[in-house]
Amino acid sequence: MYVGIDRASTEHAVCIVDAAGRVIDRFSIKHSAEGFERLVGRLARQAEPAALPVAIERPDGRLVDRLLEAGHPVVPVKTTAIKAWREAEVGSGARSDPGDARVIADYLRLREHELRPLRPFSERTRALRAVVRARTDLVDARVAAANQLRATLAAAWPGAGVLFADVASAIALAFLERYPTPTAATRLGEARMAMFLRKHGYGGRRTPAELLERLRAAPAGLGDGPGSEARGDAILAMVRVLRALNRSLRDLDRSVVTHLGEHPDAEV
Repeated sequence: MYVGIDRASTEHAVCIVDAAGRVIDRFSIKHSAEGFERLVGRLARQAEPAALPVAIERPDGRLVDRLLEAGHPVVPVKTTAIKAWREAEVGSGARSDPGDARVIADYLRLREHELRPLRPFSERTRALRAVVRARTDLVDARVAAANQLRATLAAAWPGAGVLFADVASAIALAFLERYPTPTAATRLGEARMAMFLRKHGYGGRRTPAELLERLRAAPAGLGDGPGSEARGDAILAMVRVLRALNRSLRDLDRSVVTHLGEHPDAEV
């Protein structure tokens, strides 16, 4: 028998066919721990896991992990291949998840000899993958937070947004923490800028005078008043978020290095 799973965001369609292509079972499961256990249990009623291969378009994630843990051969299939197969097998070409699950199962049945099942990840690989994926998520969060800060600065304190190359860098965040509004930087001159740069270990190529010129050449920010004060509070809040993300990324960098160093394939 052969299993096809058509994945979606909250629910997955499942179809089991026999060697002749007849549908043995068809059902849906929720994308949840309970749904995954229901899937594994229902498949177990049909055959031993090792004798029941499962085809799926996206070959990663907790659903795939659970199937591998249960002992099923999991076979990744390309979405483009399934699309072409569906259009050839289903005259209308119409898409429906339960129908696609059957198409995927049939594709596996007829092409099994051409397809390669996934190899279960080792414990070391799963550990490395966990920290790498977490780091990727935090990088995405950092990009989003930096974009939000950049947009806020464009409206309230444009010069501070273009002063340094990366608004989420340590030096840029230190500057915003010290000068969250244009008013706070009123008395900022070349000597104060030089002192600030030395204190925070600025390694850029621009002189204090050049940075001041860049700051002042930008459009004027909000003047004194409730609006400026509120924007300053918002900027400081975003600075704290970005500092926390930067710290977490550094921690995960160390974890990635550690887990990679402990991996038997680290040299590769």
